Amino acid sequence: MTVTREDDDMTAAATAPDQGAAGTTPAGALSQLVQDANNSGVTYQEMADRGIDPDGNRLPRQWYQKLVKTPPVNPPSVAQMRAIAAAIGKPFRRVQEATAEQWLMYEATELAGYDEEVRIIVGHLAGKPKEELLRWRYMIEAEERARREAGQ
Repeated sequence: MTVTREDDDMTAAATAPDQGAAGTTPAGALSQLVQDANNSGVTYQEMADRGIDPDGNRLPRQWYQKLVKTPPVNPPSVAQMRAIAAAIGKPFRRVQEATAEQWLMYEATELAGYDEEVRIIVGHLAGKPKEELLRWRYMIEAEERARREAGQ
């Protein structure tokens, strides 16, 4: 899978889908992040339009669709992860973690790299029932969406 230049209208050939992703298995972590962004109202075309990495590379709309429906066998490159982060409005580190979880079966369990405020907030939420965690998540995502729509 390759990243295309903003002015390049050629797209990459698709890789073979992960056989484990077919059927009733749950979506991988990165696929789920992209699906969540789509469910919150960000179209795949909008992802392609704003998913530009620092070098000016972008992923085509179809790439995001395939990531959700039939994830590739190989994980995205660093440049692709940067484009994905920009496309879905999530921190690069979150996209890295989701990529590691989906392709390497590695789940980050520590808060290294986050500041004290984040660790305190996570500490307060630890052990809360799933319903309450979802409520907090939706509030945070709604606030992020409102800022994005307001152009902030």
